[in-house]
Amino acid sequence: MEEILTKIQKEIKEPYYTQNFPNDGQRFVAWYLRNIFLLDQRQAKDAITDGAKDKQIDAVFIDNDNSKIYIIQGKFYTGPTINAEPIREIVSVWNQMKDMEQMQQSANFHLMKKLCEISNVIENDDYSVCYQLVTTSTLTTEAKNDAASFQKILSEDESTKFSADIEVVDLECLGIAYERSMEKDNPCINQEIQLEKGKYLTTDLNSTKVIIAALPLKECIKIQGIKDGTLFQKNVRQSLGISNKVNKEIKKTITGEKSGDFFFFHNGITAICNKIDELGNDVIKLHSMSVVNGCQSLTTILSCSESIKKKNDAYVLFRFYEIPQRDRADSISINTNSQSTVKARDLRSNDKRVLALKKAYENKYTQGFFATKRGDIIPADKDKDYVVELSLLGKCFIAWYSQRPNIAYGESKIFDKYFDILFKHDYSPEDMYALTFFMKKIMKNWTEDNPLGIDEMILTMKAYAPFHFLYGISALVAKCNNNTNVPSPAECLRLTEKSNLTDIVVNIVSNCLNNAYTISLDEANTNGKTFIPQNWIKSKASISAIQAAIGNYVSFLPTMNPDMSKQLKSSLAMDKEFFEYRLSAD
Repeated sequence: MEEILTKIQKEIKEPYYTQNFPNDGQRFVAWYLRNIFLLDQRQAKDAITDGAKDKQIDAVFIDNDNSKIYIIQGKFYTGPTINAEPIREIVSVWNQMKDMEQMQQSANFHLMKKLCEISNVIENDDYSVCYQLVTTSTLTTEAKNDAASFQKILSEDESTKFSADIEVVDLECLGIAYERSMEKDNPCINQEIQLEKGKYLTTDLNSTKVIIAALPLKECIKIQGIKDGTLFQKNVRQSLGISNKVNKEIKKTITGEKSGDFFFFHNGITAICNKIDELGNDVIKLHSMSVVNGCQSLTTILSCSESIKKKNDAYVLFRFYEIPQRDRADSISINTNSQSTVKARDLRSNDKRVLALKKAYENKYTQGFFATKRGDIIPADKDKDYVVELSLLGKCFIAWYSQRPNIAYGESKIFDKYFDILFKHDYSPEDMYALTFFMKKIMKNWTEDNPLGIDEMILTMKAYAPFHFLYGISALVAKCNNNTNVPSPAECLRLTEKSNLTDIVVNIVSNCLNNAYTISLDEANTNGKTFIPQNWIKSKASISAIQAAIGNYVSFLPTMNPDMSKQLKSSLAMDKEFFEYRLSAD
């Protein structure tokens, strides 16, 4: 544990931390964001809210990929223990967030922006909140008890619009999380488990040792690595929070009158390990154990530990597999995860319209691959430049064909509300490839080096702004053709590649995006209005601003650079047959 503390103390003295953050507390939280959540320098700086009027919130990170909001409080202490005061501060944050409008009124500017963003995603999407206490010390017994009590309150709370849980990341958890994030090592959990005679079966299937058992829930809460997540290293998903809808139902069964039927209600838990030893007296030992399906269940079971200790009739189906091969273990992890809530994007992966797009694309580009399912493994013989992924493609469709990049970040809308509109369209393989090509070109430049000179605030909005960039390419081509409809992505790519203008077009759109943002910010300041970048990027105002910036660029280009104006318009000249009406998504 001292090794990770020494590492943190050393690294927060580096120029990035000392030049951007005034004290070690903020530097520690920024280090955590950079090394555990793997944010880049700009994203980490943008996430920090610590300072006067921070409402006990040191940082806010919204994980759009997992629909989770992290409210982080950091305590950079070198002493061995930390008392319960930080837990009570987090309880205060939770209480204040029940009325975010009032909370905003007295918050500092950075926190005010984040609260606006939090309110927006909670209002429009199913996001959960995780209150994290991150510390370089260890909690006292009193603090641990307070954290457990608060977790119980959160799991039973019905007064807020969002589900929430609390996580304590102490020095030991920091070390484990760092190792995991750097992919240096996998946790090694060697666990002895007491089975009940007559309630398990040992067999061999496909040269694999298998034990199927009805395991008492009392035994489940003894398993290591549930609390800090190390048991679930090979799981495709980590805990969604105790108050997640599915987990609430699990808890209700455990603590209710039908706990004896839990075995029959539950689909079971799958654990893999490198080796299973049978020690006698119905005891087995699993070496390098990992649960690949059952993270939500075990986390919820642990949260009900006191109730479970009183239950003698509550069991869960457990499957133990001896799987030393890593690739096989990964395949089992992917293929056994169907118990958690399935997202709309997953349900659409086998839709006939999606499968038709996949077939058409792979017939055209035999070297390519169309990944329709979350976790699809790209065959080794396929060219990565020709790989198309369904989720990203859906976001590109709504940004380009619907001209609505402001809602492109949300999978739920694309694959639920707008799916029939977006996917009834007859997209050509060339168009799908072109959209993916442009997005890869954009993201290649979305780096800390920032070769395009994108405004730093725009860079921090990596989950949103790239789709505005993609939209900007379509808007530029349309403007050069004096056409208000949507151009063919494939024809746009053909023309820009033919005339070696692709990089120039990307640079032009980058400048227009910067101008749109700057003008919108200046207008808000001139009118005495609060400007929240995250709210702007999610509103139609950002689209109008980009359209205006591109319109101004094209209008003034003949005066500023006549040769470039002629080259741009002649090279991007496109027949009307390559334009179509936008797909409605309002």
